[in-house]
Amino acid sequence: MRIFRFFESLLEPTALQPAETSPPASLAGFYWYYARQARGLVILLFLAGSIVAMLDATIPVFIGKVVSLVAASDPAALLETHGWQLAIMAAVLLIGRPCALLFQNLVTNQAIVPGLTNLIRWQSHWHVVRQSWSFFQNDFAGRIANRVMQTGPALRESVVASTNAVWYITVYGGSALALTASADLRLALPIALWFCVYVLLLRHFVPRLRDCSREMSEVRSALTGRVVDSYTNIQTVKLFARPRDEDEVVRETVDEHTASFRKQQRVITLFGLCLSSTNAAMVVGTGGTAVWLWARGSIDVGIVAMALPLTWQIANIAGWVATNVTAIFENVGVVQEGMRSIAVPRQMPDRPGAATLRVEKGAVTFEDVHFGYGTSRGVLHGINLAIAPGERIGLIGPSGAGKSTLVNVLLRFYDLESGRILIDGQDIAAVTQESVRDKIAMVTQDTSLLHRSIRDNIRYGRPEATEAEVRAAAARAHALDFIETLEDWHGRRGFEAHVGERGVKLSGGQRQRVAIARVILKNAPILVLDEATAALDSEVEAAIQEQLEGLMRGRTVIAIAHRLSTIAKLDRLVVLDGGRIVETGSHAELLARRGTYWRLWQRQSGGFLQEEGVPAEGAIADLRPSGVA
Repeated sequence: MRIFRFFESLLEPTALQPAETSPPASLAGFYWYYARQARGLVILLFLAGSIVAMLDATIPVFIGKVVSLVAASDPAALLETHGWQLAIMAAVLLIGRPCALLFQNLVTNQAIVPGLTNLIRWQSHWHVVRQSWSFFQNDFAGRIANRVMQTGPALRESVVASTNAVWYITVYGGSALALTASADLRLALPIALWFCVYVLLLRHFVPRLRDCSREMSEVRSALTGRVVDSYTNIQTVKLFARPRDEDEVVRETVDEHTASFRKQQRVITLFGLCLSSTNAAMVVGTGGTAVWLWARGSIDVGIVAMALPLTWQIANIAGWVATNVTAIFENVGVVQEGMRSIAVPRQMPDRPGAATLRVEKGAVTFEDVHFGYGTSRGVLHGINLAIAPGERIGLIGPSGAGKSTLVNVLLRFYDLESGRILIDGQDIAAVTQESVRDKIAMVTQDTSLLHRSIRDNIRYGRPEATEAEVRAAAARAHALDFIETLEDWHGRRGFEAHVGERGVKLSGGQRQRVAIARVILKNAPILVLDEATAALDSEVEAAIQEQLEGLMRGRTVIAIAHRLSTIAKLDRLVVLDGGRIVETGSHAELLARRGTYWRLWQRQSGGFLQEEGVPAEGAIADLRPSGVA
């Protein structure tokens, strides 16, 4: 076990690159980016392969030598005269070759296979997970994950296979040429001609195999993405009774994959036919030449006995190499396809030397902010807004007004096109993105939980929190009662119960309460609420609102709401329309102006409005906020 542990410790799978660089976009550069981290092991693999190939080349030599000794020696005196030679040959086969194979297997199986495979996965994930939000919005999550998972073994296997196969046949074939040429140059001629034809075959078929493999890998990835998309949205598929439509979507891609697969297999079959014919010609040519030379007395019978198994072994190795070449380029195709998600420069990287955001008061300022997701029409047009420390504001406006976009740029999910956003006087574009998001807690309307335990999901707000703090946050979010009754499909109970992918095992209200508990535990100085209580029933909503009132106290709050009654008590309301601030003021002030807010309010609560449009005090009292969001 000690020797296993030694080789297993030669490569650390979760090591990071010394510098935070993106994997290169070129194929050779991408391979070298990862392979250089295991270059010592690759050199050892070359060395081990060379030793094994040279030892394998001695086997036909030993056969020829034994035949020569048997033919030329007296049976009674064979062991006494040549026993030491036979002992050396036996020792090479019994001890030398198994030790060389053990060394090759230790380097391959204990060091490279697990170490390099997971190092590539780990570093690829490390890079991808730091991509911008828009990166994930523009692709299937399943396809990105598949690329990260498959690129590691594909790159590793192509490196190992090319090292073993190509280097092996080079060393073995070179040894065969040298051995036959040393006996008679004419005996080496069929092998030399075979090498020339073999190189031409590789030159013709390898590019075609590479292109077919890349095409098939791309189609396979698209198939995976479509299947995962169907499974991820299985509730929608069931609700609209559309499994047949999903069948058609997937069937179309399956047909494309089948066509690509057949095209690749045609090339492989033709390659195999050409190679087997070439191998047969080499074996027959070498055997015929050897017999002809023996008949003329140019070589002895031992050379004939050596040449035939030597060429037959070359033919077998050539077939093995051809299979490996096919596998190599299948894996190269997988790597090339994986590079489309991995070898992408990080979008929105932090500025060099970016500082950590420090928040003491919580003032937020938007200065002439313009942003439009790269479109000419734009979404935000010159937003100027100063939010004082501890001030609670509500963002109001019709759909598409820019409310969520304003929050997204505050969280630095996107870079501004112009203008700047300051938190306590610090430009958030000049500090690290993680430090910005660390100081902002957000509860969204559509809450998504991790497929982990309830405890892990709540503690995500502050990983170092104690068990008592986790339970206290759950109690404040009115989640403790339902959590203690949970049991998952593996029998885990309470805080140990897992919630399923995206939290599907919980109701919308339960997910929302877990999300609120997570925010309570995070205890950030800036709080963003996006219809935070919309998924809750009235009784739970009223209870949680009391906790939100306490949570908002002393914090800067930005609340997005479509139900205007939920934000009427906030310090200031900001009305957006068409990406511009059109009104700002308190609830009463905005109603008195009879502008955009007044019209929105009238649309939602028309029955309570007096003729002049301003609700009576009793009517406003009846419209008590049902939640702050």
